[in-house]
Amino acid sequence: MTAEDDSQAKTCHCTLFAIQVQCDEMKQKSATAKSSKAGKPTTHDEYFGSVSADKRAPLQKLRKAIKTAAPNAEECISYQLPAFRLSGKFLVAYGAAANHCAFYPGSVITGLKNDLKNYDTSKGTIRFPAEKPLPATLVRKLVKLRMAEKR
Repeated sequence: MTAEDDSQAKTCHCTLFAIQVQCDEMKQKSATAKSSKAGKPTTHDEYFGSVSADKRAPLQKLRKAIKTAAPNAEECISYQLPAFRLSGKFLVAYGAAANHCAFYPGSVITGLKNDLKNYDTSKGTIRFPAEKPLPATLVRKLVKLRMAEKR
């Protein structure tokens, strides 16, 4: 074996090693991506498992009020938030953020501006502190308006 052959063999070995390292890195990234998907909630209860206790209680009350107003609605996860569908169509959603909880009833909030004057609202969203949850009567009213809007 000549010095040139030895040099080519080392180069080939280094290239194969580099390819193996790249392959291993790609496998690791793929596994990480799959595990992060596995961390996404698929049910409302799984979502509650990732929410702090101080926000969990008002969100569970919200869930109960929604179920009362729309007993035929099915629970689902939409955009990684607990949501409800009625006849296969999005109805409402709710969730927790760093500094507040939120309810997403859609455009029906424009008709209840007076009822919502003590809450931070924007297009389709009502934000509220965990220690001041939305009253169940207001939630039921919003859900019923939303159901009427969807018919």
